[in-house]
Amino acid sequence: MSTSPKPVKKVPIHLQSAANRVYIKNGEIVNHDKSFKADVYIEDGIIKFVGPASEITIPGGVRTIDASGLMIIPGGIDPHTHMQLPFGGAVAVDDFYHGTKAAVAGGTTMIIDFVLPNKHESMIEAYDKWRSWADPKVCCDYGLHVGITWWSKSVSEEIGILCKELGVNSFKTFMAYKGLYQLNDSDLLDVFERIRHLNGVAMVHAENGDIIAKNTQRLLAEGINGPEGHELSRPEEVEAEAVHRACVLAHQAACPLYVVHVMSKSAGIELARARQRYRGRYIMGETLAAALGTDATCCQHLGFDHEAAHVLSPPLRPDKTTPEFLMKLLANDDLQLTGSDNCTFNKEHKALGKGDFTKIPNGVNGVEDRMSLVWEKGVHAGLLDPCRFVAVTSTNAAKIFNIYPQKGRIAVGSDADIVIWNPNATRTISKDTHHHACDFNIFEGMTVHGICEYVLVRGRICAERGNVRVAEGFGRFIPTPVRPPFVYDIIEGKVQSQPEEQHEEKQNGNVAKRFAELDIQIPVQEPISAMLAGNLAMPAEGSLCSTPSVRGRVDGKRDLQESSFSISEELDRSGVRACIKVKNPPGGKSSGFW
Repeated sequence: MSTSPKPVKKVPIHLQSAANRVYIKNGEIVNHDKSFKADVYIEDGIIKFVGPASEITIPGGVRTIDASGLMIIPGGIDPHTHMQLPFGGAVAVDDFYHGTKAAVAGGTTMIIDFVLPNKHESMIEAYDKWRSWADPKVCCDYGLHVGITWWSKSVSEEIGILCKELGVNSFKTFMAYKGLYQLNDSDLLDVFERIRHLNGVAMVHAENGDIIAKNTQRLLAEGINGPEGHELSRPEEVEAEAVHRACVLAHQAACPLYVVHVMSKSAGIELARARQRYRGRYIMGETLAAALGTDATCCQHLGFDHEAAHVLSPPLRPDKTTPEFLMKLLANDDLQLTGSDNCTFNKEHKALGKGDFTKIPNGVNGVEDRMSLVWEKGVHAGLLDPCRFVAVTSTNAAKIFNIYPQKGRIAVGSDADIVIWNPNATRTISKDTHHHACDFNIFEGMTVHGICEYVLVRGRICAERGNVRVAEGFGRFIPTPVRPPFVYDIIEGKVQSQPEEQHEEKQNGNVAKRFAELDIQIPVQEPISAMLAGNLAMPAEGSLCSTPSVRGRVDGKRDLQESSFSISEELDRSGVRACIKVKNPPGGKSSGFW
């Protein structure tokens, strides 16, 4: 693990003045919609000036950073973390100090964590508990989602209090974890209607919990109790079915729905279809650093400790084409965000599941490496441009959770959450150098392009050329107000969504396509009962993970007028055939996937 300096409890007086004024010169600002050369002046944690050097006179006592050859981007916002979460007889080892320190080290300057009440526990009491854990420890700003783990009149009333008084606009529901968190469809409809009435944002963990429970019983009865049973119990179609059902339920309630951690091609296609079906209204989707950076073949047949360290839900998929496929969905706005689902456990915690895979605490790392992984697998690989990178790692989260442009943008008046990004430098990920409290890193040995030269949290330089110096308790709770315009203006017809614009263009025959044609076959998965009955072979042994070769980094700006995406469907004898058709790759290159 990293040997960075010990935490500063609060910002000392002698550091406050030095941190109050920062001038960044000669860099290229990259926002989600454009990039341009400009200097940035920061005072008291707020961006006060963005423009050419000739238009500002810098006062004395200012820290000046020369960003020549570097990018100035909004600090990352990780919309999905679980710091010090109690789970399965253990507690996640990344608490709100270690977790946010790791976040800052990787260029993330705000997290949104999940309050998860126990069944029949008051949501307000659980919220207060999470605040008491986080407020004294966070090194960067944070917000909170709240889980709806059971349903009653009192829960409905508490959702109103959280929205109106406590700064929470997003609520997570579960279609999995039967007997613990899972809600039935009737309850989900009631929840979605309540959230819609309050102008909030519904979230969902989409897996069919009933099927998972049945599969789990069958696997354990047949003596399949190792970590491999986890993925076998919840195959792709179990995730995809739940995504489809959740989108239909949300549409019926006219409620915006944010689908967390989309982990498979099948689930991604269902979400893309829903966005097309509803013309960009209601449905939003997130995938994870884990899903973009690795796959299940990286951990198969390498022993319990290694395999258990990769267990999360939904699981990593054994299809090695999944990471690139999900990145293409991000590129085409069928998925909107990347999170980490950071929930880390050490070897001794994962060992609680020896002999019964259901007892393995679920969770992996990702909050530190998310930004670099998306750059490596997205921008460096030629699938994203820098503006889209900013959108999926920062701006879209700020918009969906209604904290934009305070967060997620380099602009006058915005918080000075800034990363000075070196797109060409590389680093090799390792548990020996990361800033997490955990003893394992699922991206171990991967070399990634894109590193933080400087990270500023509300104007304070907290990371400088690899030296991380955070202040414990420096972060603030950031309320997320209800009715985010980015979400509700589309639902209420006040603005036209991009998919609807594309639909109208298509009617006129004027749709421009971005990438070369790609025909993707999603194979039919046989039920687990057939495999256990001996009618099918067990899954073949996977290969070891290696860092794939990458194409040259794509420079240049994104042309929003030349982007569109379409999914065509056709039924054949093997089931549903999903074809994603795209043309004209960025830069006109035609190698590999192109």
